[in-house]
Amino acid sequence: MIETYEQRLNRDLNWALDEGSKHFDESNAVHRALRRITARLTELGIPFAVVGGMAMFLHGFRRFTEDVHILASRAGLEEIHRKLEGIGYVPPFQGSKQLRDAELGVRIEFLVTGEYPGDGKPKPVEFPDPGQVVVNLSGVPVANLPTLINLKLASGMTNPNRLKDLSDVQELIRTLRPPRDLSNQLNPFVRAKFEELWDGLRGAGELE
Repeated sequence: MIETYEQRLNRDLNWALDEGSKHFDESNAVHRALRRITARLTELGIPFAVVGGMAMFLHGFRRFTEDVHILASRAGLEEIHRKLEGIGYVPPFQGSKQLRDAELGVRIEFLVTGEYPGDGKPKPVEFPDPGQVVVNLSGVPVANLPTLINLKLASGMTNPNRLKDLSDVQELIRTLRPPRDLSNQLNPFVRAKFEELWDGLRGAGELE
């Protein structure tokens, strides 16, 4: 059984500190896992978009993350498992939709078109078709910024265990300084929350 990336971070503090430092120059195991999985999916011709923390990193909000999130269709996910499971990637348990890089131990988490962020219950925001929201950043297919904000806000608003998603959007606003009217590109379900976070930062003098 492979040692997971998270287990090694917890076991070896010096290694964890080194990994954290390397993350910001894009050379640690998570970045390597990102490049490997995106290259494989591109070779296979499977539509996908990077989402989650690594997508936000590529958009310019740089924070540490322990895994790679990939948006794919249901058919795409089935093809991914047929082509990759047991060939450089292993599921954490039988029947899981997730995979783990067998060499690096990094978790590859898949989000599936038509399912729902946060509490997983039906809501106006759902995981979209990757082909409709993808942009190319540094040679990597990544979900566009409004899509990432939609998903982060919907997640944090509906799952108390995912409040960090709200703080991620707050930090993204502080770092990238998007205009307030970006809310016009967001789903109405999350629009007021984005404006609330934006106005809070403006009121605190952080968006002058």
